Amino acid sequence: MLAYIENFIKYKSLLNELIIRDIKTRYRRSVMGVLWSLLNPLCQMIVLSIMFSNIFKSDIENFPLYILSGQVIFNFFSESTNNAMSAIIDNTSLIKKTYIPKYLFVLSRIMSSAVNLLASFAALIVVMLLTRTEFHIAVLLSFLPMLLIVLFTIGVGLILAAYVVKFRDIAHLYGILVTTILYLTPIIYPMSMISGIVKKIVWLNPLTNIVIMFRNLALNGILPGVFSILLACMECIVVIFVGLYVFYKKQDSFILNL
Repeated sequence: MLAYIENFIKYKSLLNELIIRDIKTRYRRSVMGVLWSLLNPLCQMIVLSIMFSNIFKSDIENFPLYILSGQVIFNFFSESTNNAMSAIIDNTSLIKKTYIPKYLFVLSRIMSSAVNLLASFAALIVVMLLTRTEFHIAVLLSFLPMLLIVLFTIGVGLILAAYVVKFRDIAHLYGILVTTILYLTPIIYPMSMISGIVKKIVWLNPLTNIVIMFRNLALNGILPGVFSILLACMECIVVIFVGLYVFYKKQDSFILNL
């Protein structure tokens, strides 16, 4: 762990360059550029609101904002893990030419996606202003669940990036898994709608706790309980340590499979 921290400090400027490169590459030849980070969640919110508002309008107040707040967290997780998964493969030429701590490529993908996370949060604030939604002081603490989802995603991204180098089918299977996670996260439906074993499975999904925490802070001004915070922190710590361990064990064999 100390080696990772020392390398991180030593190569911090390189990480910044990689992040800038990833952002420029993503929006190369795009007229709208980073504005798509604002428009994408807004367009998805409009479509989902039209599709599901009649089903959930009696259960959820301000349904469009309910959907958008869930999308802020889930879209970041989906985008950043997909980008992180191919981080090593996409940088084969650099890895073969010179020594660079390989986990920096994964971190740069996730941190560049964090820019979109901030843009999506800005979109949420804009919609709240346009709809004259009441603001609560707790909205300032919304960065806590946003930080937690970034940390959790780093762990998941390291695991995916380490295994996909050898097992390329993971990239295809992960698309199915992300769709499953979407339906197991309360993005478009309220927790009150489900019960029994399904509700237990949804609560086992680590994203559920973070989404609800973010939604309560941003929209309802409700502070998370101590248990929710400790649970999310514990999940992040465990996933990061597992991710670092897996990545450390696999990184020496990357060159053989690239």
